[in-house]
Amino acid sequence: MAENALGAFLRSRREAISPTAVGLPVGTRRRTPGLRREELAALAGISVEYLTRLERGRDRRPSAQVVGALADALGLTPDERVHVHRMVKTADAQVCPQATPPPRTVRPTVLALLDRLEPTPALVVDPQYDVLACTAGFRRLAGPVGLLDGDEPNLVRFTFADARARAAFPDWEGVADERAAALRAAADLGDRAATALAEELSITVGTEFGHRYAGAAVLPAWAGVEQWEHPTAGLLRLAFESLPLPGPEEQRLIIHLPADAATQAALTLVTNGTLVGS
Repeated sequence: MAENALGAFLRSRREAISPTAVGLPVGTRRRTPGLRREELAALAGISVEYLTRLERGRDRRPSAQVVGALADALGLTPDERVHVHRMVKTADAQVCPQATPPPRTVRPTVLALLDRLEPTPALVVDPQYDVLACTAGFRRLAGPVGLLDGDEPNLVRFTFADARARAAFPDWEGVADERAAALRAAADLGDRAATALAEELSITVGTEFGHRYAGAAVLPAWAGVEQWEHPTAGLLRLAFESLPLPGPEEQRLIIHLPADAATQAALTLVTNGTLVGS
C-alpha cells in the first residue's frame, strides 16, 4: 500500500465535506476547508488524538467499528467503504507491493467478447489505465485524437502529458480529476505500476497532475457521460460503463455508448469508418 494511503484518504474526505452537509454551522472564523478534526471525531465518536494518529499514519489498523463510524460520519459511498476496507486489510496483512508488474495480456474469452461488441467503442485497461486491447470502433474513435499513439497507450498519461488531450476532452478538468483519482485508487492498494506512473507524471507534468493526485478525495466514477471532440465527427456525448473483470490482473472493460440522438448518428459514421479520418 502507498505510504499513509489510509490517512491521506480520510483527511481528503474530511476536507471535502461542507460543515452544512452534516448540520454544522459554517461560522466566520473557519480556516480549515471542510470539517475540522474535532468535528469529525465528535461525529464518529472517537477521540481527536486517535483521528490525528490515523491521518498522520501513526496508526494504520483501526478496528472495523472505527472504520464503520468514520465511514458513516464522512458519508462514504459503498464503493468508498470497500476501498477503505481494502486499504486497512492491506496494511493489516503487511502485504508487500507486487514484485513484478502483472502481465499485459488479456484472456482469449475477453478478446472474443470485444469482437462481439463491434463496432461499439470498447477497451480493456489495467489498474494504471494502460490500454491492453480495444475494438476497432474504439480505434476509430480514439485514434484520430492521438490517444492510441505509441506502443503502450495509457489514458492517464495521454490526459496529462499530451497537449492534444485538452482538445479531445472539452471538459478536460473533469476528465483529469477522474483519471488522477483512478490512478490514486490503484496506487493506494499497492499497485507498483500505478505508483510508478504517478511518480513519472508528478515530475514530467508537475503540479497540474500532482495537486489532483494528492487531493483525490473520492473514487473515480465507474459510469457517467464524457464529452469527446472528434476531428471529423465533432462533439460527441458518450455514456460509459466500467466493468471489473474477474481475475488477479484487476482489469476493467470500459464501454462507450451514445448519450443522445446526435451522438448516435455521428458515432455510427465514425465506428463504421464512413467519415474520412476516422
